[in-house]
Order: sequence, then structure tokens, then C-alpha cells
Amino acid sequence: MVEVAVKHQKPVRIGVNWGSLDQALLTKMMDENSKSANPLPARDVMMEAMVVSALDNAAAAERYGLRRNQIVLSAKVSGVRDLIDVYTELARRCDYALHLGLTEAGMGMKGIVASAAGLAPLLLDGIGDTIRVSLTPTPGGDRSEEVRCGQQILQSLGIRSFMPQVTSCPGCGRTTSTYFQELAERIQSYLVEQMPEWKKQYAGVEELKLAVMGCIVNGPGESKHANIGISLPGTFEEPKAPVYVDGKLYTTLKGDRIVEEFQEILDEYVEKRYSNILVEA
Repeated sequence: MVEVAVKHQKPVRIGVNWGSLDQALLTKMMDENSKSANPLPARDVMMEAMVVSALDNAAAAERYGLRRNQIVLSAKVSGVRDLIDVYTELARRCDYALHLGLTEAGMGMKGIVASAAGLAPLLLDGIGDTIRVSLTPTPGGDRSEEVRCGQQILQSLGIRSFMPQVTSCPGCGRTTSTYFQELAERIQSYLVEQMPEWKKQYAGVEELKLAVMGCIVNGPGESKHANIGISLPGTFEEPKAPVYVDGKLYTTLKGDRIVEEFQEILDEYVEKRYSNILVEA
């Protein structure tokens, strides 16, 4: 495979998986460790074996003719601390491109949280060139959830933007109404629907930040930090919703059309703010 890659000048990702690690190498390192005066825990030997195996295979690929900048290393583990430790060591000992990802992360929330917990500290330390999120889909489920999760990790860390972000409060005793939740959900869905067209017309719109807050305690402050923010009336508050645009009070909405009027303000803002920015073909 490497010879074919060299012939066609293609990069190769070399993956080492702790579930199928070279048993001869692992046995040799375990035996040497057991004879040491200060033996390391078996887990540390396993991590070192993965690093050694990855570097040995990369060196072999170079001997077959691959350039260093055509090699991407991947160390596949399913434990968060293991992921952080093995990639930190790889980054310390080589300059190959590194492909980050928690393998067999699991289903749903468990897999998403574990992937974010493992990738975030590495990415914040400048470690990693490509990433993946490996989630077990529900039967007949949509595998694009893995992509969306990876995008959200990068965007949450401020590394790359893919989609306008909505800040919304969790709700508390001051927000017995579910209205702010409904608005946040409708705005989020609207953004998802609009983005395919917005991306064609408005360069930079993925950087847009919105806030949908449920009361006046933190609502105005959070709204001022967003490009567009709305503070909905909480329990016993006056039934009006101030809207802030770029940190300044823009208008106050009342009545039964708050959602529709807020959406109109959003559309007008996007067109005005981003229409003069050319979108590259």
C-alpha cells in the first residue's frame, strides 16, 4: 500500500490500535519492564508500546519512500486519559501530522462527552492536525452526527467556525414559562435551515452569535455580548422582550409575534452585516 501511495504521491494515515497492537512488541516491552528495578504500571507500558509502534511504522514507511509530510499518525484508544497521554507523548517525540480521535467512543451523550473531553485539552495545547469523532449510531441513525459533533468541538474551542451559535439559559425559578426554550429551539432550527443558502451569499455568517435568555437577571448582559440578543420576560416580569444588536438596545418586542419579529430582525442583520462580503466560489 505504501509503495502505491509513493507512486501516486498520496499521504497515508498510519494507525496503531490498542485493541490490535503488535503482540510481539508489547510482550517484549512487558517482559523488559517486569525485569526492571522500578517497573512501570502495565498501562504505562501499553501507552509506550503504542508510541513506539507508531514511530517504528512511520520510519518503515519513510524507508519505502514516503516523505515525512505525507505521513499522518493515529493512536487509537477508547479511554480519555489514555488518548491525552499517548498523543502528548507522540507530539513530544515526533513532527508527523497527528490524527486525533477517541476510537469506539460509544453512543449518544456518553460518546459525545468523552470525545469532547479527550480532544479539547490536546487541541488547546496545539496538538493535532485532523480530528474524528467515532460514535455508535442508533439503528438506522444518521452518521452525520459525528461530523456535527466534531465541528461543534472545534467551534466551542474557537479554532474554526461552521455555524452561528445560540447562547441560551437553562432556566430556573425565575423562568416558569417554556417560551424562551421554544424560541431558542425555533431559532436554532431556523439557522440550520438557512445556513446552506446563507453560506453561498454571506461570507463569515458562521461567526454570528445570538443569545436567547429567559429573564432580566442575566438576559441583558448576555444579549449585549452577542451580535443579536433577546431577553424574554421571566416569571412576574413585565411582558416585554428587549432586543440588543451589537451591544445596544435595538427595540423592545411585545405581544404574540415576538418569535416572528425576532426572526425578521435576524434576517435583516445577516443581510446588512454580511452582504458586502464576497463569498469565494
